[in-house]
Amino acid sequence: MTQVFDQQRVRKAFDKAADSYDEAAVLQKEVCKRLLEKLDVVRLSPDWILDAGTGTGEAVKPLQKKYKKAELVLFDLSESMLQKAVKQGALLRKPHQVCGNIESLPFANQSFDLLFSNLAMQWCNDLGAALTEFKRVLKPGALLQFATFGPDTLKELRASWGKVDEAVHVNSFVDMHDIGDGLLQAGFAEPVMESEIITVNYKEVDTLMQDLRDIGANVTANGHRQGLLTRNMLKQLRAAYEVYRQADVLPATYEIVYGHAWVSDSKSGAGHEDIEVVFNGGLR
Repeated sequence: MTQVFDQQRVRKAFDKAADSYDEAAVLQKEVCKRLLEKLDVVRLSPDWILDAGTGTGEAVKPLQKKYKKAELVLFDLSESMLQKAVKQGALLRKPHQVCGNIESLPFANQSFDLLFSNLAMQWCNDLGAALTEFKRVLKPGALLQFATFGPDTLKELRASWGKVDEAVHVNSFVDMHDIGDGLLQAGFAEPVMESEIITVNYKEVDTLMQDLRDIGANVTANGHRQGLLTRNMLKQLRAAYEVYRQADVLPATYEIVYGHAWVSDSKSGAGHEDIEVVFNGGLR
Protein backbone atom coordinates (compact mmCIF):
# COMPACT_ATOMS: atom_id res chain seq x y z
CA MET A 1 0.00 0.00 0.00
CA THR A 2 1.31 3.43 -0.95
CA GLN A 3 2.23 5.55 2.05
CA VAL A 4 0.20 8.76 2.16
CA PHE A 5 0.47 11.50 4.77
CA ASP A 6 -2.29 13.91 5.67
CA GLN A 7 -0.20 17.07 5.35
CA GLN A 8 -2.58 19.04 7.58
CA ARG A 9 -1.98 16.54 10.38
CA VAL A 10 1.77 16.69 9.79
CA ARG A 11 1.67 20.50 9.96
CA LYS A 12 -0.37 20.48 13.18
CA ALA A 13 2.00 17.97 14.80
CA PHE A 14 5.03 20.13 14.04
CA ASP A 15 3.25 23.33 15.07
CA LYS A 16 2.46 21.67 18.40
CA ALA A 17 6.04 20.42 18.80
CA ALA A 18 7.78 23.73 18.07
CA ASP A 19 8.40 24.52 21.74
CA SER A 20 9.57 21.02 22.72
CA TYR A 21 11.51 20.19 19.56
CA ASP A 22 14.98 21.48 20.39
CA GLU A 23 15.28 19.60 23.68
CA ALA A 24 14.18 16.28 22.17
CA ALA A 25 15.84 16.53 18.73
CA VAL A 26 19.22 15.07 19.74
CA LEU A 27 19.46 12.86 16.66
CA GLN A 28 18.22 15.54 14.27
CA LYS A 29 20.85 18.00 15.49
CA GLU A 30 23.62 15.45 15.14
CA VAL A 31 22.58 14.58 11.59
CA CYS A 32 22.38 18.27 10.72
CA LYS A 33 25.94 18.74 11.98
CA ARG A 34 27.21 15.87 9.85
CA LEU A 35 25.33 17.09 6.79
CA LEU A 36 26.83 20.56 7.18
CA GLU A 37 30.31 19.04 7.46
CA LYS A 38 29.86 17.46 4.04
CA LEU A 39 29.72 20.96 2.56
CA ASP A 40 33.31 21.57 3.72
CA VAL A 41 34.70 19.58 0.78
CA VAL A 42 32.53 21.32 -1.83
CA ARG A 43 33.62 24.43 -3.71
CA LEU A 44 30.56 26.63 -3.77
CA SER A 45 29.90 30.37 -3.44
CA PRO A 46 26.11 30.61 -3.38
CA ASP A 47 24.18 33.85 -3.69
CA TRP A 48 20.88 32.23 -2.65
CA ILE A 49 20.40 29.23 -0.35
CA LEU A 50 17.17 27.36 0.37
CA ASP A 51 16.93 25.47 3.68
CA ALA A 52 14.05 23.16 2.81
CA GLY A 53 12.42 21.79 5.94
CA THR A 54 14.35 24.08 8.24
CA GLY A 55 12.51 23.05 11.42
CA THR A 56 13.61 25.28 14.29
CA GLY A 57 16.63 26.46 12.29
CA GLU A 58 19.52 24.29 13.43
CA ALA A 59 21.37 24.95 10.16
CA VAL A 60 20.75 28.71 10.02
CA LYS A 61 23.79 29.97 11.93
CA PRO A 62 26.26 27.53 10.35
CA LEU A 63 25.03 28.29 6.82
CA GLN A 64 25.21 32.04 7.40
CA LYS A 65 28.69 31.68 8.89
CA LYS A 66 29.96 29.51 6.05
CA TYR A 67 28.41 31.57 3.23
CA LYS A 68 28.71 35.13 4.50
CA LYS A 69 27.40 36.84 1.35
CA ALA A 70 24.47 34.53 0.65
CA GLU A 71 20.78 35.26 1.13
CA LEU A 72 19.12 32.45 3.10
CA VAL A 73 15.51 31.37 2.62
CA LEU A 74 13.95 29.22 5.34
CA PHE A 75 11.15 26.94 4.15
CA ASP A 76 8.96 24.70 6.28
CA LEU A 77 5.48 23.21 6.43
CA SER A 78 5.03 24.56 9.97
CA GLU A 79 4.64 28.27 10.65
CA SER A 80 5.47 27.73 14.32
CA MET A 81 8.75 26.08 13.38
CA LEU A 82 9.57 28.95 11.03
CA GLN A 83 8.99 31.48 13.81
CA LYS A 84 11.62 29.66 15.86
CA ALA A 85 14.01 29.28 12.92
CA VAL A 86 14.08 32.90 11.81
CA LYS A 87 15.30 33.92 15.27
CA GLN A 88 18.49 31.94 14.64
CA GLY A 89 19.55 34.36 11.93
CA ALA A 90 22.21 37.02 12.37
CA LEU A 91 20.90 40.41 13.48
CA LEU A 92 21.93 42.17 10.28
CA ARG A 93 21.23 39.18 8.02
CA LYS A 94 17.68 38.19 8.83
CA PRO A 95 16.70 35.12 6.80
CA HIS A 96 13.68 35.12 4.55
CA GLN A 97 10.91 32.72 5.59
CA VAL A 98 8.30 30.94 3.49
CA CYS A 99 5.72 28.37 4.61
CA GLY A 100 4.69 25.55 2.31
CA ASN A 101 5.15 21.99 1.04
CA ILE A 102 8.41 20.88 -0.58
CA GLU A 103 6.41 18.95 -3.19
CA SER A 104 5.18 22.29 -4.57
CA LEU A 105 7.78 24.99 -3.99
CA PRO A 106 6.50 28.59 -4.43
CA PHE A 107 9.69 29.83 -6.08
CA ALA A 108 10.65 30.78 -9.61
CA ASN A 109 12.73 28.49 -11.80
CA GLN A 110 16.49 28.62 -11.19
CA SER A 111 16.29 30.66 -7.98
CA PHE A 112 18.91 28.99 -5.78
CA ASP A 113 22.58 28.00 -5.86
CA LEU A 114 22.33 25.57 -2.92
CA LEU A 115 19.39 23.58 -1.59
CA PHE A 116 20.02 22.14 1.87
CA SER A 117 17.48 19.74 3.41
CA ASN A 118 17.93 17.94 6.72
CA LEU A 119 15.46 15.14 7.57
CA ALA A 120 12.43 16.57 5.77
CA MET A 121 12.07 14.48 2.62
CA GLN A 122 10.66 11.48 4.53
CA TRP A 123 7.39 13.42 4.91
CA CYS A 124 6.77 13.56 1.16
CA ASN A 125 3.84 11.73 -0.37
CA ASP A 126 5.55 11.92 -3.77
CA LEU A 127 9.32 11.96 -3.46
CA GLY A 128 9.69 12.20 -7.21
CA ALA A 129 7.65 15.39 -7.22
CA ALA A 130 9.83 16.89 -4.49
CA LEU A 131 13.04 16.03 -6.34
CA THR A 132 11.63 17.49 -9.55
CA GLU A 133 10.77 20.68 -7.67
CA PHE A 134 14.27 20.79 -6.17
CA LYS A 135 15.74 20.53 -9.66
CA ARG A 136 13.40 23.22 -11.02
CA VAL A 137 14.32 25.88 -8.45
CA LEU A 138 18.08 25.26 -8.65
CA LYS A 139 20.32 27.16 -11.02
CA PRO A 140 22.70 25.46 -13.47
CA GLY A 141 25.75 24.39 -11.49
CA ALA A 142 23.80 24.41 -8.21
CA LEU A 143 24.05 21.74 -5.50
CA LEU A 144 21.42 19.69 -3.68
CA GLN A 145 22.61 18.41 -0.28
CA PHE A 146 20.20 16.38 1.88
CA ALA A 147 19.69 13.80 4.60
CA THR A 148 16.67 11.59 5.11
CA PHE A 149 15.76 8.31 6.81
CA GLY A 150 16.31 4.84 5.35
CA PRO A 151 14.24 1.63 5.74
CA ASP A 152 15.96 0.35 8.92
CA THR A 153 14.93 3.44 10.88
CA LEU A 154 13.09 2.50 14.09
CA LYS A 155 13.10 -1.15 13.09
CA GLU A 156 12.90 -2.28 16.72
CA LEU A 157 9.84 -0.14 17.43
CA ARG A 158 8.17 -1.28 14.20
CA ALA A 159 8.73 -4.95 15.00
CA SER A 160 7.57 -4.52 18.60
CA TRP A 161 4.31 -2.86 17.54
CA GLY A 162 3.86 -5.74 15.11
CA LYS A 163 3.55 -8.03 18.11
CA VAL A 164 0.70 -5.90 19.47
CA ASP A 165 -1.64 -5.29 16.51
CA GLU A 166 -1.72 -4.78 12.72
CA ALA A 167 -2.07 -0.98 12.76
CA VAL A 168 0.61 1.30 11.26
CA HIS A 169 2.51 2.79 14.19
CA VAL A 170 5.86 3.41 12.49
CA ASN A 171 6.25 4.85 9.01
CA SER A 172 8.16 3.23 6.16
CA PHE A 173 11.15 4.92 4.55
CA VAL A 174 12.57 4.90 1.02
CA ASP A 175 15.66 2.86 0.18
CA MET A 176 18.87 4.76 -0.60
CA HIS A 177 19.14 3.26 -4.09
CA ASP A 178 15.58 4.28 -4.96
CA ILE A 179 16.37 7.86 -3.93
CA GLY A 180 19.44 7.78 -6.16
CA ASP A 181 17.31 6.57 -9.06
CA GLY A 182 14.84 9.36 -8.32
CA LEU A 183 17.61 11.96 -8.54
CA LEU A 184 18.57 10.72 -11.99
CA GLN A 185 14.95 10.66 -13.13
CA ALA A 186 14.53 14.25 -11.93
CA GLY A 187 17.47 15.28 -14.10
CA PHE A 188 20.22 15.70 -11.51
CA ALA A 189 23.83 14.92 -12.40
CA GLU A 190 26.49 13.00 -10.46
CA PRO A 191 24.31 11.84 -7.54
CA VAL A 192 26.28 10.42 -4.62
CA MET A 193 24.48 8.44 -1.93
CA GLU A 194 25.83 7.38 1.47
CA SER A 195 24.29 5.71 4.50
CA GLU A 196 25.14 5.18 8.13
CA ILE A 197 23.50 3.66 11.18
CA ILE A 198 23.14 5.74 14.32
CA THR A 199 21.85 4.02 17.44
CA VAL A 200 20.16 6.10 20.13
CA ASN A 201 19.92 4.35 23.49
CA TYR A 202 16.99 4.67 25.88
CA LYS A 203 16.23 3.34 29.33
CA GLU A 204 12.59 2.73 28.44
CA VAL A 205 10.57 2.59 25.23
CA ASP A 206 8.16 5.16 26.69
CA THR A 207 10.95 7.78 26.52
CA LEU A 208 11.54 7.00 22.85
CA MET A 209 7.86 7.50 22.05
CA GLN A 210 7.78 10.72 24.07
CA ASP A 211 10.73 12.04 22.08
CA LEU A 212 8.90 11.24 18.84
CA ARG A 213 5.90 13.22 20.10
CA ASP A 214 8.07 16.10 21.27
CA ILE A 215 9.60 16.54 17.81
CA GLY A 216 6.26 16.10 16.01
CA ALA A 217 7.29 12.80 14.38
CA ASN A 218 4.43 10.71 15.74
CA VAL A 219 2.17 11.15 12.69
CA THR A 220 1.69 7.94 10.75
CA ALA A 221 0.79 7.63 7.08
CA ASN A 222 -2.49 6.36 5.63
CA GLY A 223 -4.58 7.99 8.34
CA HIS A 224 -4.17 7.01 11.97
CA ARG A 225 -5.43 4.19 14.13
CA GLN A 226 -8.87 4.66 15.63
CA GLY A 227 -9.18 5.08 19.36
CA LEU A 228 -6.64 5.62 22.11
CA LEU A 229 -3.79 3.37 23.03
CA THR A 230 -4.84 1.23 25.99
CA ARG A 231 -2.73 0.35 28.99
CA ASN A 232 -2.75 -3.25 27.86
CA MET A 233 -1.39 -2.31 24.43
CA LEU A 234 1.42 -0.28 25.97
CA LYS A 235 2.19 -3.17 28.33
CA GLN A 236 2.45 -5.51 25.35
CA LEU A 237 4.68 -3.02 23.51
CA ARG A 238 7.05 -2.69 26.46
CA ALA A 239 7.31 -6.46 26.77
CA ALA A 240 7.95 -6.90 23.05
CA TYR A 241 10.70 -4.23 23.00
CA GLU A 242 12.50 -5.81 25.96
CA VAL A 243 13.99 -8.49 23.69
CA TYR A 244 16.32 -5.79 22.33
CA ARG A 245 17.67 -4.70 25.72
CA GLN A 246 21.45 -4.81 25.98
CA ALA A 247 23.61 -3.56 28.83
CA ASP A 248 20.49 -2.14 30.49
CA VAL A 249 19.55 0.07 27.52
CA LEU A 250 17.08 -0.24 24.66
CA PRO A 251 18.49 0.63 21.21
CA ALA A 252 16.57 2.69 18.66
CA THR A 253 18.13 2.30 15.22
CA TYR A 254 18.16 5.15 12.72
CA GLU A 255 19.38 4.58 9.18
CA ILE A 256 20.54 7.95 7.88
CA VAL A 257 20.73 8.41 4.13
CA TYR A 258 22.82 11.29 2.82
CA GLY A 259 22.82 12.45 -0.76
CA HIS A 260 24.10 15.19 -2.97
CA ALA A 261 23.69 15.91 -6.65
CA TRP A 262 24.39 18.73 -9.07
CA VAL A 263 22.42 20.58 -11.68
CA SER A 264 24.43 20.22 -14.86
CA ASP A 265 26.40 23.00 -16.44
CA SER A 266 29.91 23.39 -17.76
CA LYS A 267 31.26 24.08 -14.26
CA SER A 268 29.80 21.07 -12.46
CA GLY A 269 32.30 18.46 -13.60
CA ALA A 270 33.98 17.99 -10.24
CA GLY A 271 32.70 14.79 -8.68
CA HIS A 272 33.08 12.85 -5.45
CA GLU A 273 33.75 9.23 -4.65
CA ASP A 274 30.75 7.10 -3.80
CA ILE A 275 31.30 6.02 -0.18
CA GLU A 276 29.05 4.01 2.06
CA VAL A 277 29.57 4.75 5.75
CA VAL A 278 28.33 2.55 8.58
CA PHE A 279 28.47 4.12 12.03
CA ASN A 280 27.21 2.89 15.37
CA GLY A 281 27.04 5.18 18.36
CA GLY A 282 24.82 5.96 21.32
CA LEU A 283 23.65 9.52 21.70
CA ARG A 284 21.08 9.36 24.44
